[in-house]
Amino acid sequence: MRIRSIHDLEASLRKRLAPIYLLSGDEPLQLKEAADLIRRLAREQGYSEREVLEADHRFDWNRLAAEVSNLSLFARQRIIDLRIPSGKPGAEGGKALSAYAGAPPDDTLLLITLPKLERSQTSSQWFKNLDNAGAVLQVWPIEEKRLQPWIEQRMRDAGLTPAQGVAPMLAERIEGNLLAAVQEIDKLLLLNGPGIITQEQLAGAVSDSARFDVYGLVDSALEGRVARCLRMLNGLKAEGTAAPVVLWALAREVRSLTSLAGEVNRGTPPARAIAARREIWDKRKPLVKRGLQRLSLPHWRQLLQLCGRTDRAIKGQDPADPWLLMQQIVTRMAGAPVLDSNG
Repeated sequence: MRIRSIHDLEASLRKRLAPIYLLSGDEPLQLKEAADLIRRLAREQGYSEREVLEADHRFDWNRLAAEVSNLSLFARQRIIDLRIPSGKPGAEGGKALSAYAGAPPDDTLLLITLPKLERSQTSSQWFKNLDNAGAVLQVWPIEEKRLQPWIEQRMRDAGLTPAQGVAPMLAERIEGNLLAAVQEIDKLLLLNGPGIITQEQLAGAVSDSARFDVYGLVDSALEGRVARCLRMLNGLKAEGTAAPVVLWALAREVRSLTSLAGEVNRGTPPARAIAARREIWDKRKPLVKRGLQRLSLPHWRQLLQLCGRTDRAIKGQDPADPWLLMQQIVTRMAGAPVLDSNG
């Protein structure tokens, strides 16, 4: 069964769950949101556990059948989250997928994600079998003429009202990168709160002229480079970067690491926990893994509390200097000894 859009996907999911969902495309935000929607609505219907399988060139396709057997023995309803980064399962994978499609188990939802598929792949037997047994959504990049309305709608959904010229200005800056657009909208909301956003506010929020950027600061902290973190944080402050923007990037990473550390604490291997997060780009996965190995769940929870205190300090609800608190956040992320956060 073919599904035309994420909107149609949600309507279909609320009617009934198919045993198989295949998502393909090269637009990461839409692909992630479609997968998140399937997982969320499946959880609401009792699919409380999930197993992630990364089918790279070394993957043993016998694992798919083995997981199905394990699921039927030990769990009532679970999701098999199968990622095929190359988009090409090969002859062995094609046979395994066709066999699965021929008799999908009642207690299992198979979610398959792949890059954009070529015509030869969509005409293959394994694809046709999956299509017949479940649902297929092919995600396409948003066309240039639809990008500005998409940005305007995302801003309104976030509680922001773009003034004239704001949507075209943001569309030009993000150059079709929807993930970047969502990040910038999040920053606008953080800096200005709900309401009208002018071109001047947009220019101030998404300025890319800073020599030290907040994303580089986060990565340096995960790398364990304490001295560099302090230099970058001081550079951001000296160049006039707003404290809420820096905290936004730090808190976003700390929340993610706290969640991942919780999974690891419950027994999930770090690599598997990280692989399940599509929002973590491949090149950042080693950094995130180092962060998980450096600090335990209680430490990440303490950092999350420190982010909350920093937010209160920025708003004038705590007498501490927010920049000094952010020094503590980045140095502790980098592995420096814990400092007293009460002063």
